[in-house]
Amino acid sequence: MVRSLLSQIDDPADLRQLETEQLPQLAGELRDFIIDVVATKEGHLGASLGVVELTIALHYVFQTPKDLLVWDVGHQAYGHKILTGRRVDFHTNRDLGGLSGFPKRAESVYDTFGTGHSSTAISAALGMAMASALKGVDTKHVAVVGDASIASGMAFEALNHAGVSGADLLVILNDNAIGIDPSVGALKDYLTKTKSGKVTGRDNIFEALNFDYSGPIDGHNLELLIQELNRQRSLSGPRLLHVRTLKGKGLKQAEQDQVRYHAPGKFDKYTGEIPASDTSELPPKFQDVFGITLTELAAKNPKVVGITPAMPTGSSMKIMMDAYPDRAFDVGIAEQHAVTLAAGMVTQGLVPFCNIYSTFLQRAYDQVVHDVALQKLPVVFCLDRAGLVGKDGATHHGVYDLAYLNCIPNMILSAPMDAIELRQMMYTASQGLNQPIAIRYPRGRGQLRDWQVDFREIKLGKARVLHQSSKIAVLSLGSIGSMVQDAIVDLQFKPTHVDMRFLKPLDTQVLDEIIEHHEHIITIEDGCVIGGLGSMVTDYVSSKRGLGSVPVIHRLGIPDQFIEHGSTAELHKLAGIDRDTLTALIMRLV
Repeated sequence: MVRSLLSQIDDPADLRQLETEQLPQLAGELRDFIIDVVATKEGHLGASLGVVELTIALHYVFQTPKDLLVWDVGHQAYGHKILTGRRVDFHTNRDLGGLSGFPKRAESVYDTFGTGHSSTAISAALGMAMASALKGVDTKHVAVVGDASIASGMAFEALNHAGVSGADLLVILNDNAIGIDPSVGALKDYLTKTKSGKVTGRDNIFEALNFDYSGPIDGHNLELLIQELNRQRSLSGPRLLHVRTLKGKGLKQAEQDQVRYHAPGKFDKYTGEIPASDTSELPPKFQDVFGITLTELAAKNPKVVGITPAMPTGSSMKIMMDAYPDRAFDVGIAEQHAVTLAAGMVTQGLVPFCNIYSTFLQRAYDQVVHDVALQKLPVVFCLDRAGLVGKDGATHHGVYDLAYLNCIPNMILSAPMDAIELRQMMYTASQGLNQPIAIRYPRGRGQLRDWQVDFREIKLGKARVLHQSSKIAVLSLGSIGSMVQDAIVDLQFKPTHVDMRFLKPLDTQVLDEIIEHHEHIITIEDGCVIGGLGSMVTDYVSSKRGLGSVPVIHRLGIPDQFIEHGSTAELHKLAGIDRDTLTALIMRLV
């Protein structure tokens, strides 16, 4: 029986005790270990399988944690975590209180920088390298960045600076021709030519940026990787090593269907098959409601176009891309560009639906302010993954959009409670607004199966009273309103329930009626409690003081702290926006 190697490795120092001839066996064991855990625990599979050999080689050659290693995004960091003292706990990956699915400084000294959003690794590693030079510290600095991430503006900014910095920085370009969806753009075409040997000398973009370029080399050849990394470790200055890998390497299905196996959910670890499930009777995902509705709107209006920054499958923009390939655009990991591209289209009469995950719109905040809102251009922002997204954790929760958009003049902020409301808000936005609008909705399925109704316009800034009562009013914003509806059904005392639908403009008419007839107002939202619905209602009610008695406000929302990873239900309970917290508060107030 072959002796297990992985079970003997508790940190990279143990790894460096192995002979190079043993490393291919270790790679096989590491790959199997990742597959075993992710098959039942879910997570980011394909990227981590693709860099198994590279991960082993990096920790084998470089003296981590003295040498500093930064993984861009972090989708590919599972092998890194397992080899750096977290193998025994890896089964807790992405669980509440367990390991994070991304590199996290508080978790390990080997996680030198917290990542989760793309294209930050080169900047961070350059900052480390410049700090080491100032302190006179002899250490090496490595950033591993993918071919999709390196096309982002921030990565280019870092390359541009690093090339004239003289810093001791090694950038490893992990080129597998795919991010979550296949990579797009001119740089992708350039890298394809580079791999074919058609780009040489000063025609090489990285050499033009003053990087010592090497490669491309096979990222699954451990002997070659170790030889080249040893050479790189002996050098100084800005260098770039181009490595070719296969996302999903070692699992046939993951190699063949790289998009689906980026994060496949649960699957059979022996066959790789994802269990078939009948979803025909389930309500649709909000993402599919978006994609189908957008395609219908495009059929009715030739001015409608779609834009997504590298998330065509996740956002369901691909539905429109398949139907109207010349009117739906994947711009790559380039949120800033996506926003201003949409603004430019508006000036020429188009109606762009710019679909960006809520957490990633943070990366384009200035463009929203300066290029869209300031010019009052009616871009339609569809903010996917709003609210608490679950096991991806703090880097991916979309809980700040209401607050950070609320303070921008000219913006309309809406949050549909269900699939029909999402459909009708999208239709309303397509009818010719004179200012920008953001429509936010969560990840996953709603509760309505029959949602594909006839289009009708929604009056901007108008709430819906779903249940009328007295004494206590619950004001909800967004999909959390469905939970409120379910919760109050079972209560002996059923409070008033208002689906606010819009944070901006706020329906002050319905608020005046609530203030007049109720003693308590409960606001509930899946956004941060500071700056959102609770804050707006509190401010408005406070303005009525002196005109008579006003209700007491009780604000339920995301507290002023970063919420970590766990199931969505667990995190809602942790944040105090769950059914039990709401019903307990109502019963206490009664």
